[in-house]
Amino acid sequence: MERKVAWNGRSDEDLVALEQLAAEYREFISQNKTERECTKAAIAAAEAAGYKPLSEAIAGELPLQPGDKVWAHAKGKAIILVHVGRATMAQGLNILGAHIDSPRLDIKQNPLYESNGLALLDTHYYGGIKNYQWVALPLALHGVVAKTDGTVVDVVIGEDELDPVFCVTDLLPHLGRAQMDKKGGNVVEGEDLDLLVGSCPKQAPLGENVDGTSSETNKDVILSGARSAESKDLPTASNEASTNSNTPKDPVKERFLDLLADRYGICEEDFLSAELEVVPAGPARDLGLDRSMIIGYGQDDRVCAFTSLKAQLALAADAVVPDTTAVCVLVDKEEIGSVGATGMTSRFFENTMAEIMELAGEGGMLALRRGLEASRMLSSDVSAGFDPAYASVYEPKNSAYLGRGLVFNKYTGARGKSGSNDASAEYVARVRRVMDDAGVFFQTAELGKVDAGGGGTIAYISAEYGMDVIDSGVAVLSMHAPWEVTSKVDIYEAYRGYEAFLRKM
Repeated sequence: MERKVAWNGRSDEDLVALEQLAAEYREFISQNKTERECTKAAIAAAEAAGYKPLSEAIAGELPLQPGDKVWAHAKGKAIILVHVGRATMAQGLNILGAHIDSPRLDIKQNPLYESNGLALLDTHYYGGIKNYQWVALPLALHGVVAKTDGTVVDVVIGEDELDPVFCVTDLLPHLGRAQMDKKGGNVVEGEDLDLLVGSCPKQAPLGENVDGTSSETNKDVILSGARSAESKDLPTASNEASTNSNTPKDPVKERFLDLLADRYGICEEDFLSAELEVVPAGPARDLGLDRSMIIGYGQDDRVCAFTSLKAQLALAADAVVPDTTAVCVLVDKEEIGSVGATGMTSRFFENTMAEIMELAGEGGMLALRRGLEASRMLSSDVSAGFDPAYASVYEPKNSAYLGRGLVFNKYTGARGKSGSNDASAEYVARVRRVMDDAGVFFQTAELGKVDAGGGGTIAYISAEYGMDVIDSGVAVLSMHAPWEVTSKVDIYEAYRGYEAFLRKM
C-alpha cells in the first residue's frame, strides 16, 4: 500500500496556507531552542488566544465552565493547555502530547578553565547524539543563570548577527590518522566536547611595573602587540605578564569572566546554579531549490510541539466550544527518559487535570481516574524518514517518507517492541476514520528494520492510565543531528491532522 504524495493536487489556497505555516514554524524553532524558551512562547501564544493561568482560577476558587481555557506550567519547562468542552471530563479528554527538549550540549556546573592560552567550558551531552557531529560548527549559548539574590538572568549569545559564536574544535586530517581508525562512537569522546570561548588575555594596568613605577616602553609593547628587531632584547609580553604582580594566573579565563560580568552581571560562582545549553547557532532555513523542506535545529520534537500548539489554539480562534475537552501537553526530558519534575513521568499532568476537574465540579480521585482511562491521545513525536543514502536499515514498505503526510506509528520500541505502547487495532481504526473524514494525508511506519535499532516516546507513559494512545508525527531526516530536515507539506498535514483529532475524535 503506497501512500499518496501530499504535494499533489494542492489548490493555490492550500499552498499559501502551507507556506504561511512553514514561515511561522521556521521563526518558532529559530527563536526557541530550549524547553524554557518554548514554554515561554507557548504561554504568550495561549494568552493571546484567551487562555488564563490556572493558578489564578485556583487562588480565586473560580469555577470552570465549558469554553473556559486555562494553562499551567511546570517550573517553566513544561506546559499544559486545557480548553474545557461540553461533555464532562470524566467521559474522557482528547490529548495532544509532545516534547520540547532536544539533544544538545549542557554546560557543567564547574565548567570554566584555561589551557595554553585558550578559555574553554566543559560540557556534558544531553540525549542521544553522535559526538563527532558537534565539532567545527558555530554554536550558541542559551539558558538561565540563577543568582543567590533570587534574580534569574536570561542568556542568549550567538543568535544575533552581531553576536560572537562558539565552537568545539576538531583535529586536522593531517594529524588525524589515529582518530580516523577509531569506531564512530569514539572518534570524539564525550569529555572532549569542550566549548572554545576565548583567547585574549586580561592585561595588567598599562604602564605599571611590579614596583609601581611607570614604564612607557612596556605600555608601547602591549599596545602595539609586536616588536621591532631593535627591541628584541626587551622582555616579551609573556615575560612582562609573569613579572607583573597584577596579572591574573589565568588571564584569558579572567577576561572571559569580566565580559560576562559586564554583560550579564554574573560571576564564576553563578555557574553552580545555571542551566546553559549549547545549541547550533543561526536560524532555520528553507532547504532545496524548490524550497520544499526546512533545515533547522531541534525539529525533534518541536515540529510536533509547534503543530500541536497551533491545533489547540485553533479551537479558540473559532469561538466554538469543543464537544470534548481538548488538552495539549508539552513536556521536557523525553530525550533522557521523560524523568524529573518536568518530564512525562512526573505528576504534573495528573495533578493539573485533578485541579481543573475540581474547579469544573468533577472533583475526586475516582472521576479523575475514569476520565484519564476514557481519554484518547496522540503522542506527537517525529519518525525516521526514509533516507536513500542509508536504505539498508529501513524496510521500505513500512517506512515514513518525506512528503507523504502525517506519520502514525502503531508501535515503536526496539527489537521485540520493547518499551512500546502498541496501540490497539480498534483505536487505529478510529484514528484512520477521523483522518479520512478530514482529508488528511497520512502514512504508517516503523522505526527502521526489525533489530536495526529502535526508540521510544512518551506514549507508553500516558497509556499506563489505560487511555488509548498512538504515536504520530512528522518524518525527519538526520534526526538528532545539529541540523535536521523536514518537509513543509508534512508539517502542514500534521497540523491539519492534530486539529481534526481534537475536534472529531
